[in-house]
Amino acid sequence: MQTEALEGGFADAPLEAARAFRAAMGAMARPGRIETLDGATPPAPLSPAAGALILTLCDPDTPVHLAGAHDVPAVRDWIAFHTGAPAAGAEAAEFAVGDWGALQPLDRYRIGTAEYPDRSTTLIVEMTRLETSGALLRGPGIRDSAWLSLPGVDAFRRNAALFPLGRDFFFTCGDKVAALPRSTQVEDG
Repeated sequence: MQTEALEGGFADAPLEAARAFRAAMGAMARPGRIETLDGATPPAPLSPAAGALILTLCDPDTPVHLAGAHDVPAVRDWIAFHTGAPAAGAEAAEFAVGDWGALQPLDRYRIGTAEYPDRSTTLIVEMTRLETSGALLRGPGIRDSAWLSLPGVDAFRRNAALFPLGRDFFFTCGDKVAALPRSTQVEDG
């Protein structure tokens, strides 16, 4: 295990994990809202926001799939050391991390079952930009409408049509995070 795997976690884990959890849940409760999520300094190419999400939401019982450029020893070791979360293939993952292209095709990730819709994969999509412009969002947690710079709309329309099944998404860029739950309706902006 490399030395960098031992560094970059939360300095004050209880306080920073609570702060990160509030930011993550705030983003999920209000689709299109961009929150600051910092406190983690993970190895590249994992962003601080994605690292903070993993530190906060993953544990030894939470399989994580790393896609594309994110599937490197430094990131695997960092996640294993700080959370104990095991590496997994896309089909078994509770969380998947990578850029949009590397996470494709989405149909390999779980959508839950009628009995357990929560047994789906949450995708953490690393973005080059994250702005409140682009796709138009409507649904629970949104007053009238909101906008978010998504990597397209068709995949999110298909996902919303599966509700109550489907996948939930976090979008990260640097120390910023936004979320798109499966209940959100997405249109071209």
